[in-house]
Order: sequence, then C-alpha cells, then structure tokens
Amino acid sequence: MKSQEKYLQDLKQWLHDTSDSPLEEMADFFSKRLDSYEEHMSVWEKSYQLFAELLPFKCREILDLGCGTGLELDHIWQKNPAIHVTGVDLCQSMLDKLLEKHSDKHLVTVCQDYFQYHPGYEKWDAVISFESLHHFLPERKKELYRKIYHGLKTGGVFILGDYIACCDEEEELLRNVYLEKRKQYLIPDNQFVHFDIPLTLEHESSLLQDAGFTIAKVLDNPDGVTIMISEKGD
Repeated sequence: MKSQEKYLQDLKQWLHDTSDSPLEEMADFFSKRLDSYEEHMSVWEKSYQLFAELLPFKCREILDLGCGTGLELDHIWQKNPAIHVTGVDLCQSMLDKLLEKHSDKHLVTVCQDYFQYHPGYEKWDAVISFESLHHFLPERKKELYRKIYHGLKTGGVFILGDYIACCDEEEELLRNVYLEKRKQYLIPDNQFVHFDIPLTLEHESSLLQDAGFTIAKVLDNPDGVTIMISEKGD
C-alpha cells in the first residue's frame, strides 16, 4: 500500500505529464472503449460481488445510475433473478451491450444524463451507483442525492461504490485541474467530460447526510473502491 505522500507525489507527476491532454466528452470516452471496458473494470470484481451481497434481499425495484454494461447487475441478478432494474447511462452503446447480456431479465434502460432523470417519489427499494459519481462536482451531486432520497421508499437504501479522495489536498488538486482544463478548452457547463474529481469521505458523507440519509456502513475494499450504504429512515 502506497503512503499518502508517495500517492500524492505520483498523482502530481501524472497530472504534469498529461497537462496537455484535452478532456474527452463522457459518452464518447466510453463508446471508444466499449470492447475493452469489461476487462478493464474486472479489477473491481470483488467490489461487484460485495455490492450484490450488501443489497437487501427484499429489494424488487432498483435504479442503477451510470449502469454501463451492468457489471454490478451481473452479480445482483445471480443472487436474485427476479429483481426489476432501471438502468440510466449516457452511453447508448453501453446500454445496448447490457440489454444483449440480460435480454431475459426485467430491465428498462434509459439513455440520459442522470442529473436530468427524475426518479419519481417513493418508487425504489434501492438506488445504486458504481464508479460513476466521482466525475462530478459536489454542487451537482447535492441536488442528485436529494432526488434519490425522495425517490426511495421508506427504509430504502442508496449504495454508492466509488473513488474517495485520500485527503483535502487530493480533492482540491483534482478539482482545480478539472476546472482549469474546462476553461482552457472552452467546455460548456452542460457538457460532461471524463476526469476524476473524487471527494473525501468526510465531504461525500456530508452531502448524503444533508440530503436526509443516515449512513449505515462504510466499507473500504482492497481494490480501491469505497462502498457507502445510506438509508432513508421513517
């Protein structure tokens, strides 16, 4: 395990080495990498399995935000094939592959920006998201978490698996680079780009709690994913 000092040193070197690289539009980024996507994401196999184990068995209606090709859903449906899933993602080619893999399941896909998608009210037993929300600023996530909270049934859970910044320095460093690159390449505010801007656990937790959630459990996996289970109480 790298020390925090060594990790930050390596991160700063990588940012320096890639300083001239433009940001890619989000859907284009994933479309170009569709053929290698599942192999690339296989490093988080243990976290996908844990996602399925942490999902309450009573869940019947699930909303998956940034579902991609459904690697977390592969394990969830192995556990309970009867679960109904709505998957929202920006990339149609990813959704097509998901539909191809699970044509026999209760699955609805929505090709849309999930910040614009309306989850309804008290509709879902669980909302899940894996390795997606670290691409967005807290101002956007704050609004989304409130919609997720209202969209869940009483007693429902929001299971978030994502990168977490090791410290305030990493969070601030990546955010500053992200904003500077957007400015440099004249990227409009409504265009999503692929760049990691994770929050610290403290800041991520605060956003969830401000939305009304109670954080029931936080698990750090050896593969680099932090899984947070947040509950909607009575």
